[in-house]
Amino acid sequence: MTIEITSAQARRIALAAQGFGRPAPVEPGTRQINDLVRRLGVVQIDSVNVVSRTHYLPLFSRLGAYDRGLLERAAWGPGKRSLFEYWGHEASFLPVESQPLLRWRMARARDGELWTGLARFGRERRDYVDGVLAEIERRGPVTGADFAAGPRGKPGWWEWSDGKRALEWLFWSGFITTRTRRGFERVYDLTERVLPAAVADAPTPDDAEAQRGLILIAARAMGIATAADLRDYFRLSLEDSRAMLAELVEAGALIPVTVRGWSKPAYLHLEARRPRRIEASALLSPFDNLIWFRDRTERLFGVRVRLEIYTPAHKRERGYYVLPFLQDEAITACVDLKADRQNRTLLVQAAWTEPEADAETPVRLAIELRRMAAWLELDRVTVVGRGDLAPALADALLNSACA
Repeated sequence: MTIEITSAQARRIALAAQGFGRPAPVEPGTRQINDLVRRLGVVQIDSVNVVSRTHYLPLFSRLGAYDRGLLERAAWGPGKRSLFEYWGHEASFLPVESQPLLRWRMARARDGELWTGLARFGRERRDYVDGVLAEIERRGPVTGADFAAGPRGKPGWWEWSDGKRALEWLFWSGFITTRTRRGFERVYDLTERVLPAAVADAPTPDDAEAQRGLILIAARAMGIATAADLRDYFRLSLEDSRAMLAELVEAGALIPVTVRGWSKPAYLHLEARRPRRIEASALLSPFDNLIWFRDRTERLFGVRVRLEIYTPAHKRERGYYVLPFLQDEAITACVDLKADRQNRTLLVQAAWTEPEADAETPVRLAIELRRMAAWLELDRVTVVGRGDLAPALADALLNSACA
């Protein structure tokens, strides 16, 4: 008989799997950072820095104020690293031990299964690409600027030079990876010179074994999920994942369940925790693992999370960089934030309630905004914008400042 789970239970399972509901460590260190990234399986990278670049935010949401330099050292060295960069969900940090599970994607990239224009470039300019790889082997770490000369691409290619195209093709294909970053610019080197030797020398699993491994990582990170949720986590195809799901169910690693209110069947990870309650306060990056798949977010929380970065300003409903606020087991509000670093102020450009907001929402949100501001080395939080929650939030911030 298929197990039936309530929507509230599913929500708590999902939150616990994502690392919420646990006491934050007093002083998060390298071990806690590595443990959390392994729990999540993948952390999305994005360049937008209006508040903080997104890869720093999921750790703050779960661990509290931590030293961002520890994450940078884990990903970019110096010394032995525990994370590497690749296309996991999107551009992502992943634990180094996951690298063999993604070699099938690298092999398919070499065979042309990647962006159409880049695939064509790899076919038509393979001699040039091989020359760039040989130059990296000879010279050592390089950036896109080292190969900037030559024809520029069309605007849809971000005006990449041929050298940048070659580097991206080599990155997708696994020949090179990120050694470090300067500012936000990747510095590339041969993969075997960046990864720990034990990882670089590890055997390559076949495609089916690797994809089963990725689905299991996704299932553990989500706790409970539909087939579409599991595919989306590492961007697997329907064709690749259908048989893998059936095999994992047969092996007992995933348990088929139904969730009241969900239109699709779901799968429960065998080791998923089922807490009776979740206590949490967290501002969530719009690219946070918990909410990046919008269909799942709406199923779990009954809210529609909007990403309006690419929407013209006059058409935005909520704002440019909107962070939902997790209050215990519900998303109760969202805020459009901007770090005004020159004036050392975290600006709340808009603040909105969600259906499950209550009288505590502005107070708890104010506390979390002050925590974030302190972590970002900003001195104050100021409400400057619109939204139905803005007046109450401004009052809560004023009262907490006077307390």
